[in-house]
Amino acid sequence: MAKTYGVGIMGAGNISAAYLRLAPLFKGLEVRAVADIIPAAAQKRAEEFGVVAQTPDALLKNSELDVIVNLTIPSTHYSVSMDIVSAGKHAYSEKPFVLSLEEGTALKKAAAERNLKVGSAPDTFLGGAHQQARQIIDSGQLGKIMSGTTHVMSRGMEHWHPNPDFFFQVGAGPILDLGPYYVTELIHLLGPVRRLSAFTNMARTEREVTAEGPYKGSFVKVGTPTTIHGVLEFVSGAIVTIGASWDVAAHGHHNIELYGTDGSIFVPDPNFFGGEITTADIAGERSTVTPWDHPFGVANQDLDKPTPRANYRTAGLADMMASIDGGYAARCGLDVALHAVDVMTSLLKAGESGQVLTLSTTCERPMALSPADAQALLK
Repeated sequence: MAKTYGVGIMGAGNISAAYLRLAPLFKGLEVRAVADIIPAAAQKRAEEFGVVAQTPDALLKNSELDVIVNLTIPSTHYSVSMDIVSAGKHAYSEKPFVLSLEEGTALKKAAAERNLKVGSAPDTFLGGAHQQARQIIDSGQLGKIMSGTTHVMSRGMEHWHPNPDFFFQVGAGPILDLGPYYVTELIHLLGPVRRLSAFTNMARTEREVTAEGPYKGSFVKVGTPTTIHGVLEFVSGAIVTIGASWDVAAHGHHNIELYGTDGSIFVPDPNFFGGEITTADIAGERSTVTPWDHPFGVANQDLDKPTPRANYRTAGLADMMASIDGGYAARCGLDVALHAVDVMTSLLKAGESGQVLTLSTTCERPMALSPADAQALLK
């Protein structure tokens, strides 16, 4: 990447620290300013990372910024990203980048009219483990992937988050909050979804906050399904069961299992860049895969702990900006993110209607990110 792009951060919450800490790893990116509707929050992050603190309006008008990373709450992702594009800047959003197909289509149109890029997290599928899983599938070692399962289930957010109300409202819930990691990973590994169906429910209409903090002992009203069981039919012919729930005390399901005509693969948690891969041959003999030498698989976080992690958040942004000069489709681009939103919102609609729904969007399967491709993004 020949050019250095000025980066602004909109939203100074918890996730902003990760972007500010990790962006310097990548070529062509220079974070120059951070903004928040709470000035003190922006000032704190600015002082911590040596950037300028601004108001949201000033950030949008900042001529030194080429792209703004939207780290606001999900319910404002669309309006803020539209403001960014309207200001003539590229936009990269945390997930989900919009909460409806209509919002995503409008943002796509606005960006295209201005020749601007829009991208979205998650970018964890660019991690070394997930790219190795992709390489194994693409090699034909497992034959043709025809089915699978994916599960993201726990007992909810109110046990650890001090103010969990927004998790249980329309626009969140397990499918829109955590589902982007799993749905995007499936699109990366298998390609787009053709049609789907689902059943949904909620175990409780109120949730007691038990996490320490000012809201401990209070109750949150639940406004969205907290258990979603769906079936996805991919254009490739694969059929995958998806389960997303915050009503599960314990379970024994692996994150993602994919079953081919010649073997199976157990894919690690797509919430993280790394993890262990296991495969099985046609006879069911399992083996742990030796990690390959991929830059985004190298542990760089929690190095003083028993289980250090690889964390390369901002990789999706770096790839999006590199795609401008590179002339290729960004791996975390708008079409992939929009299709993922279509999948997730359609699961919720199918749960309400009981119908099998054919999706109105599609996308190209994101390009694989080889070790050499990943290294080219790093300084």
